[in-house]
Amino acid sequence: MCQQVVAAVAEGDAQVLADARRITRQTAEWVPTDPRELCNFILHTSFMGTTNSSTETRDRSAKLARQLGAYHAPAIIDPMIKAILEVFRGVTNKEPRFQKHGGSLAEDLALQNIQARSRMVLSYLLAQLLPWVRGRGGFLLVLGSANVDEALRGYMTKYDCSSADINPIGGISKGDLKRFLQYAAVKYGYSALSDVVEAPPTAELRPLSGNEIEQTDEEDMGMTYDELGEFGRLRKVERCGPVSMFTQLLGTWGSRLSPSEIAGKVKHFFTSYGRNRHKLTTLTPAYHAEGYSPDDNRFDLRQFLYPNWALQFATMDQIAEQIEGAAPSAS
Repeated sequence: MCQQVVAAVAEGDAQVLADARRITRQTAEWVPTDPRELCNFILHTSFMGTTNSSTETRDRSAKLARQLGAYHAPAIIDPMIKAILEVFRGVTNKEPRFQKHGGSLAEDLALQNIQARSRMVLSYLLAQLLPWVRGRGGFLLVLGSANVDEALRGYMTKYDCSSADINPIGGISKGDLKRFLQYAAVKYGYSALSDVVEAPPTAELRPLSGNEIEQTDEEDMGMTYDELGEFGRLRKVERCGPVSMFTQLLGTWGSRLSPSEIAGKVKHFFTSYGRNRHKLTTLTPAYHAEGYSPDDNRFDLRQFLYPNWALQFATMDQIAEQIEGAAPSAS
């Protein structure tokens, strides 16, 4: 965007120049000639790390901020998390632990979620006060960072990075987003974007082994992002329910997966989608440019009324058994 603004100003677009001066609160004599300088006025970034964050992720964020020209304010949020847990201990006289340290799944998830929610709180504090820190007026908007696939799967903490003022990628699938980042890395010269695409997606909310990441998004979700993108497309564009999605996937995935395996994946998606449907009603407003975008997230409340998809799942199992029973056996 900043590159486009600088190019438009160079071509004599007076309206773009006036808008740039207004947004950045610069004088009437200022003319943006460097995209990185313009970006430094507009975009503020922060890597909010914990003891569970890897050095690689921290370094990628700093590299990207440098290449963009963003004002980067890295933070360590362990003191925030520690303070909240101290309050919890005072209330309950209990101390939760990660599963890796002998705790239960409930404890583990709670310890992950408090990290994610703390980042949301700090994001809004920075948005209000970073202009003041820099000797300027006004306030900033918080940008969300959850994609459409994660929203449908419910793979997010309610009121964490999914909570913001606007989410530029909230209507974009992970696959399309990765392709765009690769394009932008080449087109605009931001090599750090290629590093982001090549890195395994991870929330980094569980303890590391040394500095090695054990937690990956796809393992946590129980499905790949490619599979999740296909589920989202079929659900929205093709208007598929469990059975129709299953029958369509038999034709596209049947060469590598058995009918029972495909049925299992479809069941897992719809079960997760229904269980986490409440999260979609709180999604940050997003830019919707694709047919698969869940723009019905505040109005389609049927999933709250479905205790399960027992009939549909049973039908899928019956179809899978018929197909597998009719398949020729090996001699």
